[in-house]
Amino acid sequence: MSDENKPHDDHGHDAGHGRDDHAPAHDETAAHSVETPGHEEAAPDAHPVVDAHAADHAGHGHEAHVEAAHGDHAEATAAASSKQPVWSDSGDAPFEDVEATPVYARGGKKGRKKGKSGGNEMFEIVKTIVFALLIAFVLRVLLFQPFTIPSASMEPNLYEGDYIVVSKWSYGYSKHAIPLSPPLFEGRIFAQEPERGDIVVFKLPRDNKTDYIKRLIGLPGDRVQMINNVLHINGEPVRDVVISEADATNMYGMPVIKARETLPGGRTFTIQDYGPGNQADDTPVFEVPEGHYFMMGDNRDNSVDSRYGVTENGVGLVPAENLIGKAEIILFSWKPGASLWNPISWFSKVQPSRFFTDLD
Repeated sequence: MSDENKPHDDHGHDAGHGRDDHAPAHDETAAHSVETPGHEEAAPDAHPVVDAHAADHAGHGHEAHVEAAHGDHAEATAAASSKQPVWSDSGDAPFEDVEATPVYARGGKKGRKKGKSGGNEMFEIVKTIVFALLIAFVLRVLLFQPFTIPSASMEPNLYEGDYIVVSKWSYGYSKHAIPLSPPLFEGRIFAQEPERGDIVVFKLPRDNKTDYIKRLIGLPGDRVQMINNVLHINGEPVRDVVISEADATNMYGMPVIKARETLPGGRTFTIQDYGPGNQADDTPVFEVPEGHYFMMGDNRDNSVDSRYGVTENGVGLVPAENLIGKAEIILFSWKPGASLWNPISWFSKVQPSRFFTDLD
């Protein structure tokens, strides 16, 4: 057929060109495939027909897939709407059901939470220990302090192995109320005068480090003296009454005598003595200056106290600043020989009859 007999469109193009106008995308695909190295150029009329058919088929498949997806989505939405919504801890947004979360993802989250929780637990433990130590320190400085009796100098009222509690507020506070006695201030704050007859814990004046416990006998301005085994205060003998002469003797073979002694002011307590003729049974007069106190042990012949001066490795007169506190109660008690490292002795040496004994 001659060119004159070929059909033309209104724009003067032939029918063949009009057929290609229906699939411009396929022409671009064909052109792209031509540029691929290593392939022969395809016939112009071959691919558009096949591509158009495939595109038409693909289009129908895509529409079916979209419709199926929309159907599944509608069903899922309906199912979700029928369930009770689950909200986050903040109450502001829903989150996925735990069962729908992949196993490995859930495990990872739990692992991360566990590690964070472990860190928080350790921090809480450390914080608790710090707070406990701080509270114990404050209580020890301001309120109570425990002491263990190491010798027999306060028998028959305190025995070696007694565990006592001392009130810190009774006489106010000095630098010695704080562990290691730091030189933060001089003298006493909130000072209160001790009473004659108190059992007092104090720092040994000759070193200001060693803790001693004795009974306060002489106040500032008093004159104290021992004459023939009898205590005299301000020239007057202190009344004492023998309450027992035990058949037992001390390690030196001296008889053990217990007497009830009454100080000026009416304070009464029991002392222990080995009879007259001992080293400190006769002394010079000790005048107690202002701001000092005279201390003696209840076991009169077995006590290094204010009857012995500092030069004799004794206690001497005790400055008010050295007072730590007043002995209030025997909390626990063990006989000599009990050891922290020997648990059996905790039970074999215990003295329950002395537990929670008030001190005169």
